[in-house]
Parts: sequence; C-alpha cells; structure tokens
Amino acid sequence: MNPQYTAADTAAWMEQLLYEVKRVVVGQDRFLERVMVALLAQGHLLVEGVPGLAKTLTIKTLAQTLQGSFRRIQFTPDLVPADLVGTRIWNQKSGDFSTVLGPVFANLLLADEINRAPAKVQSALLEVMQERQVTIAGETHRVPSPFLVMATQNPIETEGTYPLPEAQVDRFLMKVLVDYPSDEEELAIVMRVTGPPATPQAVATTDQLAALQAQCRDVYVDPALMQYAVRLVSATRRPAQAGLKDLEPLLNAGASPRATIGLVEGARALALLRGRRYCLPDDLTDLAPDVLRHRLILSYQALADGRSADDLVTRILAHIPAPPRPLEHDSTLAA
Repeated sequence: MNPQYTAADTAAWMEQLLYEVKRVVVGQDRFLERVMVALLAQGHLLVEGVPGLAKTLTIKTLAQTLQGSFRRIQFTPDLVPADLVGTRIWNQKSGDFSTVLGPVFANLLLADEINRAPAKVQSALLEVMQERQVTIAGETHRVPSPFLVMATQNPIETEGTYPLPEAQVDRFLMKVLVDYPSDEEELAIVMRVTGPPATPQAVATTDQLAALQAQCRDVYVDPALMQYAVRLVSATRRPAQAGLKDLEPLLNAGASPRATIGLVEGARALALLRGRRYCLPDDLTDLAPDVLRHRLILSYQALADGRSADDLVTRILAHIPAPPRPLEHDSTLAA
C-alpha cells in the first residue's frame, strides 16, 4: 500500500479485502469490522460466542487474503507455556541445544477457548501480546509483524475453565460478542458449505498492511474528541462526579487508561476503514461498548439486579454528550 494513497483509495482496498473474506464467511459484518479495526490499530481481540459461529474461519480467511501466516492453538488444562512460545531441545547428534519456536510466531494467532488453560499459560500468551517478543534461554525472539491475537471464550461452559483475571483482560483492545446468524444468513451458510468450496484470493501483503497501520496513526483526532474519550472512561471510575450517582453502587472498579487509549486508537482505525482521515464522535461511540465492556468490574448488587456492563456503558453514553461534528473546512484540512 502506497503511503501517498488517498483515504478513498484506502477505503477501496479495505472493501476489496472484506469482499474476499465475505466470499467465505456469511454475515458477521460487525464482527468483521471489529477484526479489521484491531488489525489497523495493532490491538488484540477477545471474542465471546458459542461454538460454530465462524470465528476460526474468519481469521483464517483473513490470513489468506493478506498472505500472512496463521496458527490456531486449542487451549486445554494440560497446556504449558512452552507449548505456546517454544523451548530448547537437546540435539544428541550435534551435542548442543537448539531453539524450537512455538506457534505464537505467526501474523494471525487464534487462541481458542483461552479460559480453558491455567493462569501460567494465559500469562505467557498475554506477555507475548504486550511485548511482541519471546525470551527463551536468555535469547530474545520477536514475533512477526503485523501480529494479531484473537482469543475466544465459550460463554455457556464454566466447568474446567479458568476465568481471565481483570488485569490480563485489560490488555485486549476490545471484547466482541458474536451472536447467532439470522435465518437468511444460516440458509446461505448451509448452501455455501454444502456447495463448491470458495477460495479467497490474496489482495495484499503483510508489508502493505504494515504501511496501512502507519497511515492509521496519522488519522486526525480533534482534542475535543480525546477529551470526550477521557470523560467516558472517567465516568466508569467516578460515576457520581459525572452526574451518574445511581451507577456508583453497581461498579466495583472502572476502566484503566488503556481504555482511553483504545478508544482513540480504535476510532482512528474505524475512521480509516470508513474512508476518512479524521475522526468523528460516531467513531468513538460505536466502539465504546466493545472497548469498555470487559474492563468494568460489576458489584454484587449489579449482578443481582441482572445488570450487564453494556447496560452501564449505554447509560454513560446517553448521559455524557458527544462534542459536535467538525466543521466541513476543518474536516478538509484534517484530510
């Protein structure tokens, strides 16, 4: 991707990429958009949905269209950190140790049912996500770039699972909820799966994606929008100061500064995906539930009342007004 391409050219390229993915994956438009936002913002996704909703198929197909490497790790209770990051193996013929790198060394990594592995394994993966490197026997190995981890959780099974600690969940840019397809989409799924297989075409390279990620950092964010992101996140920590005193007994802890950073970076990626070089308030409000829902720790009262994190985020968005959309001449200058 040429860094001098216009926003319209970038949007057309992204549309072509999504078109190739949707030749294989039916529906899930919002999920696909969030995956692309995570790719551009260089973040990671935590996906919650029942089995069979094309989570694995989506990221595998995306890797094919980007000509990137793809790995899938099935997390189980007997997994150890070396199964992820790699280890040193004794070579009897040569009489020395050799390093064998683990499956985390891929552009797109699917961590399937991450909550089935013990805390030590979860920490090993999350360290790679944060540092983007692995140290084995004192030697540092960097993972490929771009690097995206999509971790999945099954919401209906709790037996034999290890819930992710809040400090580890905070390292995910977004938590996306994937729901069942509609009847029309399910019919299309059955017809497509039982018919001739569709093969997505490669439309880009990982180098082009890296250039696009660099462009994403140049998307203009007005200081008023950054202040709006700060106010949204601050309202999750001190609801009474934001005029939402009734939410205070429902929250044990609010979102960290990573949420504010995630809102701004995600809004930049979403704006670029929509063909703009400047952010609008709609970009932040669209992403707010996905960025905040896994970072809020609800109180026992909230759980007893059947309140969800999404309910509280909706209240906060409704109460705190978004800044006005930028004037047309400001938008032109930002583009």
